[in-house]
Amino acid sequence: MVRSPNRTGALPLTALRAFDAVGAKGGVRAAAEALNVSPTVVSRHISNLEKRLGVALVRAKGRSLALTEAGAKFHEQIARAFAIIADATDEVTKPARAPLRIWCTPGLAVMRLLPRLPELEASPSKFAIHLRPTLARPDLKHGEADAEIFYRADDEGEAPREGLVEFELARPRVMPVVCPTLVEGRTTPPQDLALLFDLPWIEELSGDEWRSWVEKIGLPIDARAQERLVGARLWHAHVAIGAARLGQGVALANELLVETDLAEGRLLEIGGTNVRLGAYVLAMRAEAREAPEMQELTAWLRRLMAPPRASAPSDDPLPKRQQSDAN
Repeated sequence: MVRSPNRTGALPLTALRAFDAVGAKGGVRAAAEALNVSPTVVSRHISNLEKRLGVALVRAKGRSLALTEAGAKFHEQIARAFAIIADATDEVTKPARAPLRIWCTPGLAVMRLLPRLPELEASPSKFAIHLRPTLARPDLKHGEADAEIFYRADDEGEAPREGLVEFELARPRVMPVVCPTLVEGRTTPPQDLALLFDLPWIEELSGDEWRSWVEKIGLPIDARAQERLVGARLWHAHVAIGAARLGQGVALANELLVETDLAEGRLLEIGGTNVRLGAYVLAMRAEAREAPEMQELTAWLRRLMAPPRASAPSDDPLPKRQQSDAN
């Protein structure tokens, strides 16, 4: 069929890229983070595209957006077109060393992976590491990344993603940590959980992780806890841990991220609890799992994510002394 080249005029590439990102990421905010622009810019591109096409591409779904039937069909074609462009670009710009593109939750990327990347770069496959610290989720199925490392909280339900395989790498212990100078001279020792209620709490995205942790150890979310759940929010684990190092309060961190800080005395653990709230997960395309580079990546991550010290011998979240106090 002969198509008229001027039916809608040339559609802006930036608007098409924004729409493709919304369809791939499932929402405007995630698309904006992936494109490194504001959500307002993405929304404006979608609105302009709908006006040019005369078709509704998205619809409201709760607090976010979903593709309309026409939008889903359009996105399928647009995604295929961008994939063709990406493949063509890769073909003419093949690097001397093949890249291994890894998207990783920022705290783990900065504090655990980054210091040890030379080990992976020296592996037999000799690939170039493209590490992207981000909370955005890549479209692995369409080749946006080769591997994804993310943290899945125990209370987050997620359906299996078709065409992908996942491996649990670690279920680290989560603990409150504080700068030693912040607790110097206090009558309550760091081993006592009561110290928590003498200090401000540092939050990441929200107070949800603190609430889950407090409930896990059997303490109530009472007025003292509520008062500490309304502070500043720092979004990323490594930023919250940095604030704790500066003496700004107590951060909730997992043992993989604060191993060095604890060993070198920059941070102290409060309470000695044994609480686990989720797991780090590695995801990749199913057909890539046997590739040498993915085998090397998986083996490296398993070594890297081994717990820094033995877990508590029982499944009780509270240390024995504080279990007695609570009874």
